[in-house]
Amino acid sequence: MNPLLSRLQPYPFERLRQLFADVTPNADYRPISLGIGEPKHATPQFIQDALAGDLATGLSGYPPTAGTPGLRAACAGWLQRRYGVSVDSASQVIPVLGSREALFSLAQTAIDPTQEGATVVCPNPFYQIYEGAALLAGAQPHYVASDPARNFAPRWDHVPQDVWARTKLVYVCSPGNPTGAVMPLDEWKLLFDLSDRYGFVIASDECYSEIYFQGDAPLGGLEAATKLGRTDFRRLVMLTSLSKRSNVPGMRSGFVAGDADVIRPYLLYRTYHGSAMSPAVATASIAAWGDEAHVEDNRRQYREKFARVTPLLAPVMDVRLPDAAFYLWAGVPEVWKGSDTDFARALLAQYNVTVLPGSYLAREADGVNPGRGRVRMALVADTAECVEAAERIVQFIQSKS
Repeated sequence: MNPLLSRLQPYPFERLRQLFADVTPNADYRPISLGIGEPKHATPQFIQDALAGDLATGLSGYPPTAGTPGLRAACAGWLQRRYGVSVDSASQVIPVLGSREALFSLAQTAIDPTQEGATVVCPNPFYQIYEGAALLAGAQPHYVASDPARNFAPRWDHVPQDVWARTKLVYVCSPGNPTGAVMPLDEWKLLFDLSDRYGFVIASDECYSEIYFQGDAPLGGLEAATKLGRTDFRRLVMLTSLSKRSNVPGMRSGFVAGDADVIRPYLLYRTYHGSAMSPAVATASIAAWGDEAHVEDNRRQYREKFARVTPLLAPVMDVRLPDAAFYLWAGVPEVWKGSDTDFARALLAQYNVTVLPGSYLAREADGVNPGRGRVRMALVADTAECVEAAERIVQFIQSKS
């Protein structure tokens, strides 16, 4: 067996099951889970119709790994409308089976497993796929702590130069999971300058880009490059998905776009990996990427939830409206002595509400786990359920205090 598998840590939700193994939730309350970031809004009917309408012919042949020209053109068209970014759909776009598998497989292309000391830099806290992808590619992760003073944006400027010199891949998550922070243009410029100096690839995870609460839409990686005159997108790719944007997590549909010199070997890898998208899913994806009305309605629903839930929790927890995404990154009150796990266990036992301990989403670095003492709340259910969960949390904290 591959010895690198032994380096993988349990996934956060497996750790959560272990944490709750001996907890009996209060049966006086119906269960409400804010633990998993799985979209719960209804899938638009037109996407369902497009998927079903292509089943008669869409399953009769092998799909191309590079995707159909129509799907690649739809992805490129969305990039142009959303970001004002121009890409060549034939050489700079690849459809993928959701951003998760692409984030993982990209590392297997970008990392030379024979190079000793190869490093992958990622935010901390983070999406655990970044870590697993690095480890199974034979690289060493380096964790960049978030800064509470900047709405939990990563401190890229704190990474030592000797780490940058070993870095082969940087994962950027903007809007961030779990913090919701969005990277501004000056931080993109910093990363681009470092990439020019040290030659690493930047992978920009943008799957939450369409869920935001105020002002302009979040800046994307390719958009930042274009604003800075880097229209060849050298050593940069962005990854996105329909899961959150269009409420179709079960379709597993997204795309990667950017530097053609990164896309080309990545397509070669995928040809052997066998990650071609079903033609029926491709047809539904074309429909989804071509429509913005359902995205605006989806965003409206999230804005309503956050506008109602955040003010309820703010008086009893350290919590603020994120820049974007559908998570609240909330500080545990002092009465729990900073134990996010004790808080989560007691909340489930007494009020039957599930939240995810922040320490499960981060790693200890320089003696500090930047997720400790916080919990992630995914406001993915309908507004009434999220409000009820928030009201229970308030009662729970007030009763303890």
